[in-house]
Amino acid sequence: MRNATMNTSAGPDEQASPTATIRPEEAAHFGKLAAQWWDPKGSSAMLHRLNPVRLRFIRDAIDAHFGADSRHVRPLAGRRALDVGCGAGLLCEPLARLGAAVTGVDAAAENIAAASAHAAAGGLSIDYRCGEIGALGLSGYDLVTSMEVIEHVADKPAFIAALVQTLAPDGLMVLSTPNRTAQSKWLMIEAAERIGMVPRGTHHWDDFITPAELAILLQDAGLQVGQPMGIAWSPMKGLHLSDDLALNYILTVRHA
Repeated sequence: MRNATMNTSAGPDEQASPTATIRPEEAAHFGKLAAQWWDPKGSSAMLHRLNPVRLRFIRDAIDAHFGADSRHVRPLAGRRALDVGCGAGLLCEPLARLGAAVTGVDAAAENIAAASAHAAAGGLSIDYRCGEIGALGLSGYDLVTSMEVIEHVADKPAFIAALVQTLAPDGLMVLSTPNRTAQSKWLMIEAAERIGMVPRGTHHWDDFITPAELAILLQDAGLQVGQPMGIAWSPMKGLHLSDDLALNYILTVRHA
């Protein structure tokens, strides 16, 4: 369940350059999936099932953080939103429809091309950029999201530091990622990848991060971490928000 990746850059002698956070092979892997990203029955089918669950959490978090009316169809009107690791725009487009001026960042040029074409076809104006998040000089965003990305980065503290630089002082960040448990290893890798629900090679279980580990990294970066909520799966409900964090979890973050 991967949203996307960002590019790596910066040579060893470029001391002023940001730390590269994404492995090039990850960007290549997800770039190859770009053509099917918007096909709900294609290689990104699991993301299409996951996206409404994430959006439900994000909408509740927006209403709580900004004091928005839950009945308002455009709670992000007048605000700026950034999705880091945006893939072909599965989350960027709903955020734009919620009223935000949206920027999407991804490593793979193929994903940015697919995202731009799909947004244009839908009449949406979204600023898509290809590159390493720490090198783009982005800042002042009211909402920063990064869904199923941190488990793919090579340097998690550096990635979090780059996210912090993009967040406005009173902004809201939302992160989601798989938990490193026996359940996630079995369901997301042994089962989902083996039967083709997720492209093979998408996940590396050793790179998953637990809620406690992530909380420490975020707190060390000067952030206040909200109570995580699980994204669980059952035969009856499919993917759904839950108190069970064993498979996947999502949480809010803000400046302390």
